[in-house]
Amino acid sequence: MMLGHLSMVFETPWSLYLGLALLIVGTGFFKPNMTSMISEMYKGKESKKDGAYTIYYMGVNAGAFFGMMLCGYLAENIGWSYGFGLAGIFMLLGLIQFWLAKDFFGQIGEKPSKVHEVELPQNINERNPKEQDATEHVEKLNPFTSVDKVLIILSALGGFLYLLNDPISKIGNINLLNFKLGGLDGSSVTVLTALVLFLYLIITRISRYSRIVRDKIIAVSVFAVFTVIFFAAFEQALGSMTLFARDYTERALTGSSATIFKVIDLILTVGPLAIITYVLLLLFKKTYKKILLSNIILSLSFVFLWYIVYYKINNEFSKDATEVPATWFGILNSFFIITLAPLFSRWWESKYNPSAATKYGIGLLLLGLGFGVLVFGTLGIPQGAKTASVSMVFLILAYLLHTMGELCISPVGLSYLSKLVPGRMIGFMFGIWYLAIAIGQKAAGTMGGMIDKITAEYSLSSFFLIFTIVPAIFALISLVLNPLLKRLMHGVR
Repeated sequence: MMLGHLSMVFETPWSLYLGLALLIVGTGFFKPNMTSMISEMYKGKESKKDGAYTIYYMGVNAGAFFGMMLCGYLAENIGWSYGFGLAGIFMLLGLIQFWLAKDFFGQIGEKPSKVHEVELPQNINERNPKEQDATEHVEKLNPFTSVDKVLIILSALGGFLYLLNDPISKIGNINLLNFKLGGLDGSSVTVLTALVLFLYLIITRISRYSRIVRDKIIAVSVFAVFTVIFFAAFEQALGSMTLFARDYTERALTGSSATIFKVIDLILTVGPLAIITYVLLLLFKKTYKKILLSNIILSLSFVFLWYIVYYKINNEFSKDATEVPATWFGILNSFFIITLAPLFSRWWESKYNPSAATKYGIGLLLLGLGFGVLVFGTLGIPQGAKTASVSMVFLILAYLLHTMGELCISPVGLSYLSKLVPGRMIGFMFGIWYLAIAIGQKAAGTMGGMIDKITAEYSLSSFFLIFTIVPAIFALISLVLNPLLKRLMHGVR
């Protein structure tokens, strides 16, 4: 990922594509492995996993928060090379800090030993009293067969060709899949074939597990479907909601309004950074003897970060008028996660911790309510209007509700996956989980691209109404399936 950001510094078409490719590959290595390592850290402490993944999610979004705010600020005000360059520098510092701290993790994250390849349910140390037969706690080894490996290669190749052909055909006018079958174009045939092969792989692997493990993986699969639906609507934040902020929201501020916004922006910038700095100081006190060099690199990173924050604040307060960037609203999601994640973590660890299906139902309902706020805020915009001046309050409330819904689903989903899936299959299933999110994001992009057509034929409120109703329906389905999913999870909470 560091090389990807540094490649994009050069601002040429090929360096851009190379940078994006490196970022994609780096993210593919990073995300599933980090979540798997957290699962290993909390093995035998299953009741703590929901809170642990929520805190991890907060950390991820803290980085996203400062990345969008500071790298985006440098990009828009000085140049994109500076924005990408800053991201690359921090990625390098993070890499050095993590490498220097690797001994702190012990054997966590190392290649598994052949001796320990017996499948153990992740809640092995918190046995469910209902499962009396001790032999059910140790599952037979379910290795990948030759057919499994062929299916993995073919489905991965099909997905890769589909993803590669999409930008190449549009940018370079080179269609790698220039054929038709049954009325479908080559891209559709390829991705559908890859999807069918992948589903066959998952179904056949699940069928080879024992009943209890099979039930748990089925529960994970159901949650994955809800995750696709959630992110298909939630990721409108990167598309249609950003367009709404740009074209339909009142962002030009002068006088006292501009001053108030600058103060709010100051609080949003300094507040989270101060909290995270304080937390890291506490962490430093506990770990400085074991990983001193790693902590020194981390400290230097935060000194650099504070300097950039000072530069941004000083520059903004010197201006008389302010136009809120449309991209500024994107930081609200990360800000709300940083501030709300500890509260949700405490909720998950309390006696009032709801069931998994209930959490998903609440999350989808909050998502729908957020879009409901936008429906209400856009009722006065006439059909086909290209611009408007809707209050920023509606967009801020929508981001707040969406973030609360996200905290009920995304980190919790990672936690349940780690608790329900057999140990040897965790890395593979985390990859599938992020694939489900990717499918949701792809659907979000496709549906978000229809905003102009729907706005012209109906209205902007009708567009947002779709994303109000669909999540609400699936929230109801999740709540109805609660008893069934509880049985499939066999006591895992």
